[in-house]
Amino acid sequence: MTRRFAGVALDRPLVMAIVNVTPDSFSDGGERLDPARAIDDGLRFVAEGADILDVGGESTRPGSAAVSPEEECRRILPVVEGLVRQGAVVSLDTRRALVAEAGLAAGARIVNDVSALRDDPAMLPLVARRKAAVILMHRRGRPQERYAGPAYIDVVEDVRRFLLDRAVACEMAGVERQSIALDPGLGFGKAVEEELALIAGTEHLAEEGYPVLIGCSRKSFIGRLTGVEKPSDRDPASAWLAVEAVRRGASIVRVHNVVATRQTLAVFKAMR
Repeated sequence: MTRRFAGVALDRPLVMAIVNVTPDSFSDGGERLDPARAIDDGLRFVAEGADILDVGGESTRPGSAAVSPEEECRRILPVVEGLVRQGAVVSLDTRRALVAEAGLAAGARIVNDVSALRDDPAMLPLVARRKAAVILMHRRGRPQERYAGPAYIDVVEDVRRFLLDRAVACEMAGVERQSIALDPGLGFGKAVEEELALIAGTEHLAEEGYPVLIGCSRKSFIGRLTGVEKPSDRDPASAWLAVEAVRRGASIVRVHNVVATRQTLAVFKAMR
């Protein structure tokens, strides 16, 4: 039987497209403050091959400013409602239970929480009660802080243990195992060599049976490796890393450029 996540079959790599509704995201902040523009972009991403749309109303880049849950809802709810109305599978990029509650009520299926359901104590019981799918991400520090220097003994094993502990906590709270995905949190408190080690170690996380999401699109470590300063110019390397993650066991890749990712995945499939 084909495994599914949030109702979407995992019989091929899933592409999650980023729909930021923020003024300060590192790559596309301010581009989609108009809900109509955000909805149009999201539907375009679906037409280009996106399986899931990840809608976020608070930037999580290092040093970003926090916004209130009410402001986050104001930004994302019209977008979520518009996309769901058109049949899109929507994920909520949020760490607040109030926002998740409103977004799930509007038809979203997934809570994508950069804190792995730790920042808001109401988040885990909410996800369990609503029977939502959840993406648990590893993170050091908080977005409003400059991430402290990494202090890992073995970054792959340390991250794996943390995520498995959080997955067990979710299952004990009533979240179904098939509704849990794991994200090692590239760009969140890791050095460049640790980012690469986590991509290379995707198979060690995937062997636990949970779908693994890799989100390396346009991240600053790509800029440091390539010398490319503008995030949108990092799409070639981002697409290649998405394929490399899939080759090593990732089930979902979170991206800005759907077309580039789908093309590289198609070539990869043809060559296997």
